[in-house]
Amino acid sequence: MIEEILPAEAVAEESFAVPSQQSASAGLGTFPGDPRGLYPEEAAVVARAVPKRQQEFAAVRACARRALGRLGLPPVPLLPNRRGAPQWPDGVVGSMTHCDGFQAAVVARADTLASVGIDAEPNGPLPEGVLRVIALPSERAAVQRLAAERPGVHWDRLLFSAKESVFKTWYPLTGQELDFEEAELEIDPEARSFSARLLVPGPVVGGVRLGGFTGRWAAGDGFVLTAIALPAPARGPRPADGPRVSESAASRA
Repeated sequence: MIEEILPAEAVAEESFAVPSQQSASAGLGTFPGDPRGLYPEEAAVVARAVPKRQQEFAAVRACARRALGRLGLPPVPLLPNRRGAPQWPDGVVGSMTHCDGFQAAVVARADTLASVGIDAEPNGPLPEGVLRVIALPSERAAVQRLAAERPGVHWDRLLFSAKESVFKTWYPLTGQELDFEEAELEIDPEARSFSARLLVPGPVVGGVRLGGFTGRWAAGDGFVLTAIALPAPARGPRPADGPRVSESAASRA
């Protein structure tokens, strides 16, 4: 389901199992000492967490390791940084998401995608009062209109999910926080896409400062999913394709 809204460069794995149904035998390999399939350093991260949190932590990493395997990479510990974002192997970008009954991870080579962000949420209304916290006035008006026209999707929850995907794309590029009100989103119900206009200076990628991101969304099986896949900058011309520089000139550069 998540792969439908991602480009071919991204490799995704997902599971609809509840966390208690996940096990170390689900394509994880062998991790001595932890039946959930966690490396010791990963297990230490959630040692004091409630069982549900531990199961979700393990289940989404099962997806991530399967995705890394499809890139031809060996399984490795995937530890969160201070913000909780997973730290990927060198040369890899990725994103994880989980909610009750769904886990997914996506990875890609860093020379094909500069950053990627995914999010999954139950297709149900946001708790009372949350929309006012996470949405700008223009976004609240759009959600109200879409809810009246297309009631099959909980658009407030979709907006929340899209903003989560925006943050997950933004953070690896900047290392900085991004508040909900610092990006204005517009959802296209026909194209199943969305655009995010950054209201603060955007990250610089390939020498270009970005003004926003575009993404895609899907709804089905009781969930709403959003994804942003930011292409890596195009590689410059090979030396043979450009002007030749003499060794003496190069030494002065």
